[in-house]
Amino acid sequence: MHPDEVETDVALVRRLVTDQFPEWSGLPIEPVGERGTDNILYRLGDDLVARLPGRRRPEFALRKECEWLPKLAPLLPLGVPLPLAVGRPMEDYPYEWAVFRWLHGEPVTSERLTDLHRTAEDLAGFLAALQQIDTSGAPGPGEHNVYRGCPLALRDESTRTAIDRLAGEIDAAGVTEIWDEGLAAPEWDRPPLWIHGDLDSRNLLARNGRLSAVLDFGCLGVGDPACEAMAAWKLLDDEGRAIFRSTLSIDDGTWTRARGWAASQAVGALAYYTLETNPVLVLEARRWLAELLR
Repeated sequence: MHPDEVETDVALVRRLVTDQFPEWSGLPIEPVGERGTDNILYRLGDDLVARLPGRRRPEFALRKECEWLPKLAPLLPLGVPLPLAVGRPMEDYPYEWAVFRWLHGEPVTSERLTDLHRTAEDLAGFLAALQQIDTSGAPGPGEHNVYRGCPLALRDESTRTAIDRLAGEIDAAGVTEIWDEGLAAPEWDRPPLWIHGDLDSRNLLARNGRLSAVLDFGCLGVGDPACEAMAAWKLLDDEGRAIFRSTLSIDDGTWTRARGWAASQAVGALAYYTLETNPVLVLEARRWLAELLR
């Protein structure tokens, strides 16, 4: 998926677990079907999952998650991954890795959610709880979370480059208009808030027709919550977006920046990935753009 990514397999995970956590060495190991963009996951039995960063940056994010998730989890209304053990690098694997408790559920799709309006309320409720948590000592935007929560202007060059690269494949004029409106909106001038930073459907679980858990806090940090609100175009319909916005009392400027964030992330994904390297994200990014331009 990335040119600098290390290779992993079940045999490697077996060596890591046996060497460092022998109490789990007898558990069956199998790769998780849909992998993320930065981490490779392996089930350990029924209740555990080993998470291996594929390259250097997500290793930094993993350390951050292991520090902050145990503090945040008790204050949140949905399940989040809890780290149980942190593994060290070995000769044939160069990064720190971790074992988390497995969260049961299915990746979110419209078919697995019985009521999108309730989904909008549940997602907004999760973000409201996250944004109320004290941010003392929390990390601001940086390389560790690919600068989620930063001012939109810092993404201007990369976004316009991606739009130019996709000319002929997308409605470049329409996307540029959304992007320009986001840049023109007033910047966030209040204290930074906690953000998950990557609320895609792949990072949400559903059980019994409702949201049950939020995964992958690699983009966790504090900053402008507009980057969080872009989930409204990734996951919801028009009525769901209205419920989501009303529940969180999102002002006009933040809403406009959120549209800019969604457009920027969509074209960035489409300019970097292909149907061969990451078909799931490419198809999602196309859907985001269609929703933004509709």
